[in-house]
Amino acid sequence: MALVEKSGGIEGFIEFIQNKKAFVTSARSSLMLSYIVGVVIFIESSITALISGAVGKKLCDNYKVPRAKLAYVCDSTSAPVCSLLLLNGWGALLLGLISTQISLGMIDENAVDILIDSVFYNFYAMSALVVTFLTIWFSIDIGAMKHSKYVHLEEQKSKNSKVSSMYYMILPIVLMVFLVFIFLYITGNGNITKGSGSSSIFYTMIVTLLFTLVHYVGTKNMTMSLWSKTTLIGAKKLIPIASILLLAFAIGKVTSELKTGLYLASLVSDTLSVYLLAAVIFLLSSIMAFSTGTSWGTFSIMIPVAVPMAVAMDADVALCIGAVISGGVFGDHCSPISDTTIISSMATECDVVEHVKTQLPYALISGAVALILFVVFSIV
Repeated sequence: MALVEKSGGIEGFIEFIQNKKAFVTSARSSLMLSYIVGVVIFIESSITALISGAVGKKLCDNYKVPRAKLAYVCDSTSAPVCSLLLLNGWGALLLGLISTQISLGMIDENAVDILIDSVFYNFYAMSALVVTFLTIWFSIDIGAMKHSKYVHLEEQKSKNSKVSSMYYMILPIVLMVFLVFIFLYITGNGNITKGSGSSSIFYTMIVTLLFTLVHYVGTKNMTMSLWSKTTLIGAKKLIPIASILLLAFAIGKVTSELKTGLYLASLVSDTLSVYLLAAVIFLLSSIMAFSTGTSWGTFSIMIPVAVPMAVAMDADVALCIGAVISGGVFGDHCSPISDTTIISSMATECDVVEHVKTQLPYALISGAVALILFVVFSIV
C-alpha cells in the first residue's frame, strides 16, 4: 500500500471517478459512490477510509452533503468490510489466533474452515453495511445527524501531489486478490479450503512486490532507489502490527495454559444458558473494543477465552468467534479513540466529536440487530 500510494495510483483513481460526472448527479449518488468505493477497497481499514473520504469530499461538496454524513459512510464501510472480506491483515490475524487454538488442542478442525464459517456469523458487520446503505438510499437522518449542517471548507492542494494512472492502484490489488486463491489452491494440494492461509498471504505479498518492481520501475513511475526506499517505509509501518501479533499469540498461549476459558465456562455454566453465550461474548468484546479503541487487541484477548468457553459449553465455536469479531468491530466503531474513527474524521475533514455523536445512533441500531441475531442463531 505504501508503494501504491507513492505511485500516484490512488490519486489517479480519484481523478478518474470524479471526472465521470454522469455517475454522480445527486447527494445520494455522491454518498453511494463513497459507499461502493469503501466496499470495493477491502485491503486495509485505514486505506479504505482514506480513499472513500478522498473520493467523496469534492462530490459531496457539490451537493452540500454534511461532512459528518460522509465520515459515517467512510467509517461504516472500513472495518466492517475488512472483517468480512478477509483477504487482508485482518484475515491473517484471525487465522493465526484460530491456528493457535488448534495447536493447543482446543479444537480439532481446519483453521481456514472455521474462519470462513465465522465470517457468516459476523452479524454486526453485515447489519452495519445494510443500515448504512438504507441510510444513504432513503436519506435517513436520526439523532445528532438531524442537526448536522454542511460547512464549506477551502481545499488546499498539495504541490507535491502526484497523479498517475489509476491502474497503478488497481492492477496490484487485483493481482493480490487473485494470487491468494492460487496459493491457497497450491498449498492445499488442489483444495482451496485446505490451503495454508498464512503461507498463501506471504507468497502473495512477495509476488505482488516483485510485480510492482517490474511495473513501476519498468514504466518509469519510480526509480529503483525510490521503490526500495518506499518498500522499507511500508515495512516499517508494519512493525507495530507484527508486535501485536507476537504478543497476541503469547497471550493466547498464557490464557490457554491457565485454562482461563474453561474456568470462565465453569463459573457461568450453571447460570448462563448456552443460548446466550454468543450474545454475552459479543457484549464483552464490544465493551473491551470501545474502551481500548482497538478491534485487533480485542480479537487477541477474547478468542483464546471464547473458544474454550464454547468447547466446554458445547456451543458452536464458529458462532462464538463470529461474536468476538462482531463485538470487536462494533466497539471499535463506536469508540472515539479508535484509529478508524479518527482517520474517517481526518479523511473527510469532520470534527471527531461530531463524527462520534452523529454515527453512534446508527451503530447502536446495527449492534442491537446483531445481538438479537446471536440469540436467534444460538437457539436455531
